[in-house]
Amino acid sequence: MPGFKKEITLFDATMLVAGTMIGSGIFVVSADIARTVGSSGWLMVCWVLTGIITMAGALCYGELASMFPKAGGQYVYLKESLGKPIAFLYGWTLFSVIQTGTIAAVGVIFARYTAVIFPWFDEKHILFDILGLNISAAQILSISIIVLLTFLNSQGVRNGKWIQNIFGVTKIGALVLLIILGFLLAANWETLSQNFQHAWDANSYNKQGELTQANPSGLALLFVIGSAMVGSLFSSDAWNNVTFAGDEIVNPQRNIPKSLLMGTGMVTLVYILTNLMYLSVLPIHGAVDATTAAGHGISYATNDRVAMGVSEMMPGEYWGFAIAILIMVSTFGCVNGCILSGSRVYYSMASDGLFFGFMNRLNSKGVPARALWMQALWASALCLSGNYNNLLDYIMFAVILFYILTIIGLFVLRVKQPNLNRPYKVILYPFLPILYILLAGTFLVCLLVSKPDYALIGLYIVLAGIPIYILFNYFSKNSQKTV
Repeated sequence: MPGFKKEITLFDATMLVAGTMIGSGIFVVSADIARTVGSSGWLMVCWVLTGIITMAGALCYGELASMFPKAGGQYVYLKESLGKPIAFLYGWTLFSVIQTGTIAAVGVIFARYTAVIFPWFDEKHILFDILGLNISAAQILSISIIVLLTFLNSQGVRNGKWIQNIFGVTKIGALVLLIILGFLLAANWETLSQNFQHAWDANSYNKQGELTQANPSGLALLFVIGSAMVGSLFSSDAWNNVTFAGDEIVNPQRNIPKSLLMGTGMVTLVYILTNLMYLSVLPIHGAVDATTAAGHGISYATNDRVAMGVSEMMPGEYWGFAIAILIMVSTFGCVNGCILSGSRVYYSMASDGLFFGFMNRLNSKGVPARALWMQALWASALCLSGNYNNLLDYIMFAVILFYILTIIGLFVLRVKQPNLNRPYKVILYPFLPILYILLAGTFLVCLLVSKPDYALIGLYIVLAGIPIYILFNYFSKNSQKTV
């Protein structure tokens, strides 16, 4: 019977972390953050806090990965620390919306930017109607990309890692080049000075340009920042995906912690520099009805495409195409990383009798092909539904909740299994895990107060897994009795 093949090196794992983190968010979400916080200082605080939370979480996961370097990653950590029910709820949410919703949404974003170069793939180009659903060329392209990458990953982990390496290196290099060219060709130091002249004057605006909250302070300001960080945290998410492939990583006790630290550190630095570049090129405040990129500013960039606004400020005619190609490369690599890693969680769940039994098989290439194709099927269905963007709005509450539970599990394991081999121990224990729980917990409270609909729907999606767990657990126990 084939087993997993250890073919993912430290460099491969680092590219899996960084390449899966960098999708489309960094190119667009700063517009919404700018509208919500209303100033350059608080915009940068959102990104710096996001970096601190992300890196603190990654360091904590390093210890868990060194203890349990197995396929399934975070699912395994939750199972070992807090039990199968919590682990299943995580895996259920991952399959139903987190991983598959990300694959669908980022796939459609790939198609949107393909349409900048090839307008035939525009979302408004409706090809046909199925049961009342208007199917666009963009949706067909996104499904085609999902199917192509699923097929390539089903042919062995080596295929998946090489795609990730090529597109990861390309996108990181291109993003760094964008930062440099933005500063050299489009930066206006007067704009930068004006943006930081009132760096701490927080004001919230809606998409119509109307002031919704003036000069919040204290708890009100905290809730505003928490609400704004939904975008930056989503842009920095998926760093944990490398843990899902624990059985395929060479020397995982050493390489998973290292890749988590290097990958999250690199992306955090690039994100902060990108936003400083945005602030040096475009005014943070703009007008909805403006006719130029400078007039729209960061807060009202056309369709929130801040990076495209920067391209309009550069000399020459083709920078918009260059940015579109960069985003296509970035989203393609992100989709590949999500496809490669997510299937390992469903395989692990199925092996425990907590998911569809046919998914606990590896093919002759040593990959869980059935889990890969099941993931592709559901992600494609989400593409056709047209509801992927709404799903992503709802999942950040669930994502951060499970991160907190996993890090609480770190404390539980220190008590339950104190003698278990820990090749890597989180630095500054217990202060760093406590810092993560406090910061991430504060974000959840802010989200509950400022965006209760998003938070509660995310919670409902998680809780919907309870009856499903009961069913899988029931059938699993019955099948064991009949053996």
